[in-house]
Amino acid sequence: MTSTGPFGPLEFQLVLLRRMADHHPELVEGARHELGVSLADMREANRRWQAMVRSPRSRSAAARYRSVLGEPERVVRRRIGDLECDALLWPVVLWPTLRFEVMTAPGGAVWNEWLVRAPGGTGPELRTAEDLRPWSCTVDEVARAFPPARPLPGTAPTRTGLRFTLPDGGIRVAEFTWGLLQRWTE
Repeated sequence: MTSTGPFGPLEFQLVLLRRMADHHPELVEGARHELGVSLADMREANRRWQAMVRSPRSRSAAARYRSVLGEPERVVRRRIGDLECDALLWPVVLWPTLRFEVMTAPGGAVWNEWLVRAPGGTGPELRTAEDLRPWSCTVDEVARAFPPARPLPGTAPTRTGLRFTLPDGGIRVAEFTWGLLQRWTE
């Protein structure tokens, strides 16, 4: 990979992995090898992504995702309260049962971007805390499996927290990166 070539879906997946390496370097290492790229390639992809995001001439977030990932595989209109928005979904090679989802408000402003289960796909059966393994489930899946659940601020950009209740009444806090479970604590 070179810094002069186009920035596409492969490079974007390296950006996702870069932030996940903070929690699970061993999983990231395996994924990197599966993609056939070096650690230097991952760093370079992240550098280029950050430059795109921070550029004073940067295009809108939605336009940036379209330029990097192409046209979405699917666009789904959703109603959240009084707001109608669009969910743009792209496949990701590393996680074939997931999609990268970008939620856009009217006017095209991006207000959420993360990994979700592919439409019609089934996630893992989540019954106990032991079922919550890194990279196995999404924010929405944990929230549905263990109500009541409450979103928490993330500890860094692209991170999300979730406070949830186990069937035995125990309270746990999960941390997600790009919407994918990384860890949980009591």
